Amino acid sequence: MLYFAIRKQSIIFASVVITILLTESIMKLYHGSMSVIDMPQLGKGNHKNDYGLGLYCTEHVELAKEWACSSGKDGFMNGYSLDMTDLTVCDLTKHHILNWMAILLENRTFDLSAGVASAARDYILQNFLLEYKTFDIIRGYRADDSYFSFAKDFLNNSLSIEELAEAMKLGELGEQVVLKSEKAFSMLTFDEAVPVDSSIYLPKWVSRDQKAREDYRKMKERSNSLEGTFIIDIIRQQWRNDDERLR
Repeated sequence: MLYFAIRKQSIIFASVVITILLTESIMKLYHGSMSVIDMPQLGKGNHKNDYGLGLYCTEHVELAKEWACSSGKDGFMNGYSLDMTDLTVCDLTKHHILNWMAILLENRTFDLSAGVASAARDYILQNFLLEYKTFDIIRGYRADDSYFSFAKDFLNNSLSIEELAEAMKLGELGEQVVLKSEKAFSMLTFDEAVPVDSSIYLPKWVSRDQKAREDYRKMKERSNSLEGTFIIDIIRQQWRNDDERLR
């Protein structure tokens, strides 16, 4: 009886652990859009987004509501449950900022008029681009207008790599989770669509962007332009993806 009781407790405990693991494998995601998207499909949307084609989501309801109204019109917050079982994830927050920059350069359109910016683009793509296209999910920074301008400043040699890493945390924009494969889409379940009032959430979106820009201006005022590592230094010193200076 004692053996049975211990065994039974062990089974119950194991069951609890398994339940917790299964619960944690479900990720709640939210996507802001102008319409209800109850059946997302791979291949839809703008291929010029940060990480190419995919479903761009956040784990934060309020951010999704702001994104839904970024065009100035009412929208919808679409809620989903994603079963993460056996899905591969490329978490760019675990890589250095130049890996993120390389993927951004491959997908977004940059106006690179200055000679150093064009050389910087080529060097970053050649040395820091990850094999990200084979992953089901990509997690990383969202390059909204303000953040996109920070990236451009870095390419134009007016922002150090240390300042860029700091700037990406300004404005509390959070991270985005992007579904990139048919497998990921097949594991997604639509939960709800909530109407979003632009008169409430557009000002919040504008305020968040303005705060990021203001925090950036203050950061630049505090910084010393003679300190830090700039893109021209990285090129001249021939930094590579495994360079210890990036750790």
